Amino acid sequence: MSEKKKVFTAKSIEEAKAMAAQEFGTEESRISFTVIEEPKKGLFGKLKGEARVEAVFEQTKADIAADYIKGILKNMDIDSTVSTTENEDGILIDILGDTTGAVIGRRGETLDAIQYLVSMAANRGDKEYVRITVDCCGYREKRKAILEELAGKIAKTVIRTGRTSTLEPMNPYERRIIHSAVANIEGVTSRSVGDEPFRKVVIASTNPRQRRDRREGGNREGGYKRDYERRPRRDKNPNEYTPRSMDMMKTSFEKDYKRPKPEDNLIEGDLYGKIDI
Repeated sequence: MSEKKKVFTAKSIEEAKAMAAQEFGTEESRISFTVIEEPKKGLFGKLKGEARVEAVFEQTKADIAADYIKGILKNMDIDSTVSTTENEDGILIDILGDTTGAVIGRRGETLDAIQYLVSMAANRGDKEYVRITVDCCGYREKRKAILEELAGKIAKTVIRTGRTSTLEPMNPYERRIIHSAVANIEGVTSRSVGDEPFRKVVIASTNPRQRRDRREGGNREGGYKRDYERRPRRDKNPNEYTPRSMDMMKTSFEKDYKRPKPEDNLIEGDLYGKIDI
């Protein structure tokens, strides 16, 4: 809570109260007034002197946050309105207007910066911290839907390929959305790696596929044997080979040479390694 106190002077008490409400940016019903001096009646019923009224306004954190944002928007020369809603999760402030694109910024970076500054200003000097969320024209919900859809697509690919996927750097708010979405998908898990502001979310399969070396074949110790090595020995000189045996050696070599290598089956790059939303 923060208190604003000021004495207003006007021709009448009603006018002094109206001046206080305008300066404090709130309704008269939220201000405590104390009449210090009333105008006196002179000859012929004319008022003499002026009214002096002391106005005291107890600001809540929502009021402080809203006033702070209004000051920012004024300096940015942005014509908009600010609505404030308080609930059990904290305070939600929504900025509404037709020229608010500059408030959001690239992927919400400007909006996040404003939210951080507002939270610092509203919670300054108070032990009780209140979470303040700043939104602009419903941007937060739209971004949340995009991230949840993205998490689902990546999780599906990770389950299919068994390969880990690393997303682009995200702020804590967006990382929480990804973690929450992945937690509801069976077969995948997520974690955050790195340091701010480059901290990323990594999505991995809980049942990764095992790589197999196809070149090992049926003989784990020595790999494939040549056909002539597996052929039974004949009575004649083993060093003498018939044209057929030479043809078999050639065929065996070609098969071995043309046999697919493990790297031929790997997916080139990480499909979602870098995401541009």
